[in-house]
Amino acid sequence: MNSQKPMIIFVFLAIVLGPFISKAPALTIARNAKPQAVIVLAADASESERHAAAELSGFLTQITGAKFETAAVASSKNLAHILVGTGAANQTDFDFITDGLGADGIVIRTIGNNLILAGGKPRGTLYAVYTFLEDQLGCRWWSSKVSTIPKKPTITIPKLNIRYVPVLEYREPYWFDAFDPDWAVRNKSNGNRPALDAKRGGRHIYQGFVHTFNWLIPPQTYFKDHPEWFSLIKGKRTTDHAQLCLTNEEMRKELVKNLRIRLRQNPAATIASVSQNDWHGNCQCPKCAAIEKAEESPAGLMLRFVNSVAADIEKEFPNVAISTLAYQYTRKPPKLTKPRPNVIVRLCSIECSFSRPLADERNKKFRDDIVGWSKIADRLYIWDYTTNFRHHIMPHPNLRVLRPNVKFFADHNVKGIFEQGAYTTNGAEMAELRAWVLAKLLWNPNLDGRKLIDEFIAGYYGPAAPHIKAYLNVTHDAVEAASDHLGCFSEHTAKFLSFETLTKGWTHLKAAEEAVKNDPDLQFRVQVAQLPVIYTFLMRWNEMRKTAQTANADWPMPDSAQAAYDNFIKTAKQKNISRLNEWQQGYGPLDEALKRAKK
Repeated sequence: MNSQKPMIIFVFLAIVLGPFISKAPALTIARNAKPQAVIVLAADASESERHAAAELSGFLTQITGAKFETAAVASSKNLAHILVGTGAANQTDFDFITDGLGADGIVIRTIGNNLILAGGKPRGTLYAVYTFLEDQLGCRWWSSKVSTIPKKPTITIPKLNIRYVPVLEYREPYWFDAFDPDWAVRNKSNGNRPALDAKRGGRHIYQGFVHTFNWLIPPQTYFKDHPEWFSLIKGKRTTDHAQLCLTNEEMRKELVKNLRIRLRQNPAATIASVSQNDWHGNCQCPKCAAIEKAEESPAGLMLRFVNSVAADIEKEFPNVAISTLAYQYTRKPPKLTKPRPNVIVRLCSIECSFSRPLADERNKKFRDDIVGWSKIADRLYIWDYTTNFRHHIMPHPNLRVLRPNVKFFADHNVKGIFEQGAYTTNGAEMAELRAWVLAKLLWNPNLDGRKLIDEFIAGYYGPAAPHIKAYLNVTHDAVEAASDHLGCFSEHTAKFLSFETLTKGWTHLKAAEEAVKNDPDLQFRVQVAQLPVIYTFLMRWNEMRKTAQTANADWPMPDSAQAAYDNFIKTAKQKNISRLNEWQQGYGPLDEALKRAKK
């Protein structure tokens, strides 16, 4: 038998047919600003499918200048069809199924003279439309106010056959600008906070978001008559920075009763939080202590309690999962107990250093914990931190770890990620950049993080982009060289925030402003990017002046702190920055810094 014969035939066919295969008929949907396709939307299409068709039509018009008609049935022989939604897809692809697509999975497929844009319900068709507009036509929605919509009077698309289901069921870049519902749906964010209504596919809705013990069992209501329901600490029942006594059966029944009432009042909820207060103070009574000892972690007792609550509410609320935290004292996974299928464990990275990836040896304890939880939790979520809560406006060079961290989570059985950023104000350091890059990574953790960062900078800052990138490289190189523990509560005195680093960065930022001096919109974006350096100089004004004098170095800021302050406030107010940290309204930290600088 000649074993080479099949290979010879294959090579012959490849040579003869290759040009025809590679030049498979492309699909033209617009030519010279005239429509060459009809958008098909089934008469019984869902509200989100109708919005998807409207968005597609609107953006195609912006791109091509052509106006596209919408029909309920694919019938035209002369025009292509863009089939939006499952009902429309079934008119051409009789084998079209949504099995396995879940709520968010997408299908983008060409069949003859038809393009299918559809997916799972309720959001898949929307995401198919936006993915098509992004990947095939180049649309980008950088922020709630800035987008790139290309101009292409003629659109011809190649043969497509894409089926994608995101690995993460819950995706939330928790940044202020990302709460805009149009930005959120276009960038495939489906978390709790954005105002995603039915036409935008809805969202995951929490009943009580986090730290709910005192909300479900209010101390002011129950402590007087039932002190035994609360933590025993140093021999005394207390509510002062305390938790609940999780072995008390009467308390558990009351908590379940209260939770049921709240869930009945919020029928849209898909997740209910039963989670510890935002401090330590776990109960030290003999029963609680014995279970924690047996489990080799307080998480074991917490999980037993939450499992019991989840079992109690499951029959009445089969579509609601109970969410709890693996946070601070409960972060280490238990030895014995595993979460029930309707329990979500949210593991929090608050103690980590964000100047290094979470897989780095510096973050070994957290790494070990996530590995442990990934082995026992079917629905493991992450509460991650991507800003500096103490100084929202200060340089926070964590961009290089965003992709490694998201990929690390995805590789360890994580099903949902909450990326907490500056959620109370506009204008935090590189806020729009972080929100956009995180949204892309949460949708597909395999994307190249560096390329995403570069793409955003180029799209958002235009000709200033090389200088913005150079500035960010200065701060990131500095934090790596200084080996700072870049936490989410870092001080303005961090080692990497040296006079040399800030001055070098400022040079690039001024060059960025010069590059776009004739474009007011781009110039303003650069001026917002300059605020972190001005802020840090103001916070350490006298120290920085002394350093400059000692080194006989040029002073990059205005001569007076008042002038620097005025420049900062002017841009900050134009950007609608309402606070400089997580908890304090207004510009108090800078006001105090200005007083110190004038002494």
